[in-house]
This record gives sequence, C-alpha cells and structure tokens, in this order.
Amino acid sequence: QIPVGTEIEGMNILGLVLFALVLGVALKKLGQEGEDLIRFFNSFNEATMVLVSWIMWYVPIGIMFLVGSKIVEMEDIMLLVTSLGKYIFASVLGHFIHGGIILPLIYFASTRQNPYRFLLGLITPFATAFATCSSSATLPSMIKCIEENNRVDKRIS
Repeated sequence: QIPVGTEIEGMNILGLVLFALVLGVALKKLGQEGEDLIRFFNSFNEATMVLVSWIMWYVPIGIMFLVGSKIVEMEDIMLLVTSLGKYIFASVLGHFIHGGIILPLIYFASTRQNPYRFLLGLITPFATAFATCSSSATLPSMIKCIEENNRVDKRIS
C-alpha cells in the first residue's frame, strides 16, 4: 500500500527547515529592504524567549501537583521510592559518563581547549534542563549563557 499525501500524519519538518533557510537567504539578498523583516523576526524571537522564561517559572508548580496526585493514588509508596531511586541513579550515572567524560573528550580532541571551563559557563541552562526536563524551556537561558558567558557569536548561537 502506497500512502497518499493526505494519509501521512505529522508535520513536514524538513520542508519547514528548507523554507526557513531559503527565506533567510532571500532576505539577506534583498539587502536593506530585507533588514526590516529580519529585525521583526529577531524581535519576535526575543518576545518568545521572554514568554518561555515566564512559563518556566510556573511549570514546576503544575508538575508538583500532577506528581503529587499520582503519589497519593499509589498503594505501595516504598515500591515507588525504590523504583524511582534506581531509575534516578541509572540516569545520573549515564548522564555523568556521557556529559562529563565522553563529550568533553570530543570537545578537547577537536578544539584543544579546556571543556570544563566551557561547561562552567552553562550551569544555569543545565539546572533548568534538569528541573524542567524540557529543551524548549532551556533554550532561552542556553542562548543567553552561550553568548554572555562563553562569548559565542550571536549568529552562531
């Protein structure tokens, strides 16, 4: 069975990315006329980042009540605590090995710079990512820390 265009579910992310790239190139090619639209998109991006940071402050409260309601419904709390403890230990150990050893070795091998100095400038986004489990919520603080603490060019970040 060959799917027809209307039978395929989901977004066409590749098409969206390609359109964004082509639009960006076209706006740069327009020169001064395209700068107005580029400034609009930059302002829209900044406003979105502010909204996401506001939402980030209230999400932990909602998650606390969602998790709390599920804990109250459980019959055996010790089973929950031991299972969750094992999961947290495995997750933290895996993240430590990957993010604390493997990725810094790759960074050092490619740049010959201290990877831990670079990572030290990203403590705030890491804490946000750990607390919210959301890459979307972490994005504004990651961009800010990359630009301010690690002095990465805004065009790259």
